[in-house]
Amino acid sequence: MKKLLAVLLALSMILCFAACGDKQQEQAAPAADETSISGPLVLYTPMTESDIDALLTCFGQVYPDVEVEIVSGSIGELTAKITAEKDNPQGDLVWGGAQDSDGETYADIYEAWISDYCKDNLSDYVSCNTYYSINHLSPVCFCVNLELEKELGLDIQSYEDLLDPALKGKVIISDPNSSSAAWNNLCNFMAVYGYDTDEAWDYIAKFMENVVIVEKSSMCFNSINDGEYVVGLTYEDGAVKLLQNGSTAVEMRYPTNGTSASAFAAAVIKNAPHMDAAKAMVDFICSPEGQTMMAEYMEGTLRFTNTKYTVPANSWLPDSSELKWVSRPVTELTENKEAILEHWNELLTEVQK
Repeated sequence: MKKLLAVLLALSMILCFAACGDKQQEQAAPAADETSISGPLVLYTPMTESDIDALLTCFGQVYPDVEVEIVSGSIGELTAKITAEKDNPQGDLVWGGAQDSDGETYADIYEAWISDYCKDNLSDYVSCNTYYSINHLSPVCFCVNLELEKELGLDIQSYEDLLDPALKGKVIISDPNSSSAAWNNLCNFMAVYGYDTDEAWDYIAKFMENVVIVEKSSMCFNSINDGEYVVGLTYEDGAVKLLQNGSTAVEMRYPTNGTSASAFAAAVIKNAPHMDAAKAMVDFICSPEGQTMMAEYMEGTLRFTNTKYTVPANSWLPDSSELKWVSRPVTELTENKEAILEHWNELLTEVQK
């Protein structure tokens, strides 16, 4: 499969320059088998429309005979759907939402297979288990409505700034029980203030006095852009799309306390009806060629993990060296996610009753 992907990428590279950007660099490719991939493929994904468009466009250049059906939703909705369908799988793979802090939680619904390309990932993100093929990082950030911020006379840069009484009911986050984006932000609270410490929970309780919990993670940047709220706690690859699309209403900021990232993956659904096509797509997503193609198409709005992919010169994301990073206690968060969420839910009920 890996050899097949590499040669197809090389043969189709000229076409991909036109469809996936004009600045891609050619990739060397070894010889391949003579088999090909075709037919239907069902992708479950919480990724943004522009991310999905990049994948479908670039993957389609390499595998033009694969007909991809998209099922979108939050990762909570999608994992519940996969679990309900596990005796008769309807989908083939998941891209996005599945993250390193899941640990072995979903081992019963995903195939025990990861892409060989994951061995070329950044050292901390090779694989968190035997079924998650990690392929991109998602640092947390704020999405701030500049006009509303100015009207309130605020300068929102840190977590402490979110506690200002003027922001009561004007800060939003999605539900960490079902949204990977919200869990990502909750994890960063623990990275900044300490895992399961009194300081962390004291901060979270104060934060809850101002926050509104929204249904979808996309609301944490789209509704900010629309002027419905002042600031959303979100992830950079969602917020940066607004800037890429020409928005002047918002600004993407990283908390001055420090930022950390969830590592997100693709996973093949156990007993997927179109197994070969599913593995081909995961290989594409994890390969340096595939990541280079998509990064160029997206103008660098996603932080991929393969050390051999080429970051485009026109990237909209700041270089990692420009960010203040804090260490995330991934193991503790993974092992105790249920308890952390239970504490969150109890605290939210108490604070907002």
